[in-house]
Parts: sequence; structure tokens; C-alpha cells
Amino acid sequence: MSQAFRLLQAPPAPQDAPTRPAHRIRADRETVEEDLLKLVLTLVELLRQLIERQALRRVDAGDLTDEQEEELGATLLALHDRLADLCAEHGYSLDDLNLDLGPLGPLLPPRD
Repeated sequence: MSQAFRLLQAPPAPQDAPTRPAHRIRADRETVEEDLLKLVLTLVELLRQLIERQALRRVDAGDLTDEQEEELGATLLALHDRLADLCAEHGYSLDDLNLDLGPLGPLLPPRD
């Protein structure tokens, strides 16, 4: 049986079929710094949202003291404000940081 598979040849490729170009990343030298900045801001926003969700879970579970809750809330609010300021400084909104992952959907959950 294994010999039979070795004797089989792949069907010839049709000559009429157009060849498709390989998928390549198109990096523009003019915008590479802004694209990198946008990626970093996106990662910071993703981490901020994950930390915020974890903090809410801890608050709901009663794991934090009132003082810790206040400090955590103030820190997350300051991070959100600073991130919004950085976005505005470079001409982005927080919604611009949401990457489209194709069939997986958007990276960040919808804002409430």
C-alpha cells in the first residue's frame, strides 16, 4: 500500500490559472513610527481593560479593603485618562485602538 502512494503523482497545475502574489506586509517608512505607537497604545488599552476586569472581580469577591479599592480605582482612572490624552495627542480616539482580527472579530470588547 505504501508503494502505491509513492507511485501516485500530483495532478499537473493548470496552465491557465493565474498565480496569486504572496501576502506581504506593506510597511511604509513614513508611517512606521505612528503604526508602532498605535500598536503599543492598543496593547496598553488591552492590558488596562484586563486589569480593570480583574479588579472588578476582586471587588465583587470582597478581596480588597476600602482603601485598596479607592487606590485601584484612582490608578485605573488615571491610566485611562493618560491613555486618552496620548491618543488625542497623536490624532487617535480610544475606538481607533480596536484592531480587527478578521474572522475572530475585534480585539477589544465593545465599550459600554
